[in-house]
Amino acid sequence: MQLFYNPDINSNDTTFTFDREESRHIVKVLRKKEGDIIQLTNGKGIVFTAEVTFAADKKCVVTITDETTSEPLPYYLHLAVAPTKMNDRYEWFLEKATEIGISEITPLICDHSERTSFKAERFEKILQSAMKQSLQYYLPKLNAPTSFKDFVNQEHEGALFIAHCEETDKKLLKNELQPLQRTTILIGPEGDFSTKEIELALQRNYVPVSLGNTRLRTETAAIMAAHSVAFVNE
Repeated sequence: MQLFYNPDINSNDTTFTFDREESRHIVKVLRKKEGDIIQLTNGKGIVFTAEVTFAADKKCVVTITDETTSEPLPYYLHLAVAPTKMNDRYEWFLEKATEIGISEITPLICDHSERTSFKAERFEKILQSAMKQSLQYYLPKLNAPTSFKDFVNQEHEGALFIAHCEETDKKLLKNELQPLQRTTILIGPEGDFSTKEIELALQRNYVPVSLGNTRLRTETAAIMAAHSVAFVNE
């Protein structure tokens, strides 16, 4: 069944009217008509079943017939990932991480970062599309870009990891993860974290980890980390 997303729908609603853009998509593209059943989510775990009661390309109205609350992920994963030089690679990471299962994302601005800004609205749309495509009902939280120093000086609960490429004593991430855990993982830019950043993270009790024997691109490392966390929670 097609899943739609709108953050404004809530449990008190008995009907809902889509905006013009979404109405056109529903009626003209998907060819939904009056009497058809669709599902909606507000990205906060609530799933609404609704019947189309008015179908026009400028205004589509549905009546809510049922609602259920979906269980969240059994874990909480926060990935702080440096933006990649090529923007499409970061967008790929956002899409795939959402499909795998992630709770929060922070673009991390590092000493070696070649990109320090992004279009938040576009990234939000990618997260929304991936959530709908994978039939999930919790939209990952996307934070504003944050400097490495500011991020590690914040208080983050649970297990803290930094994945880097320096030839130092590191543990395998897959051996350090525990199920049902709140986890924060730092993934650096193409040029890796600087030595100063790694030292600062260690001072803030981040555990240095490796994702394997090969050198991975930023977006690949982030997906590996997301999958590792999802795997231990299966």
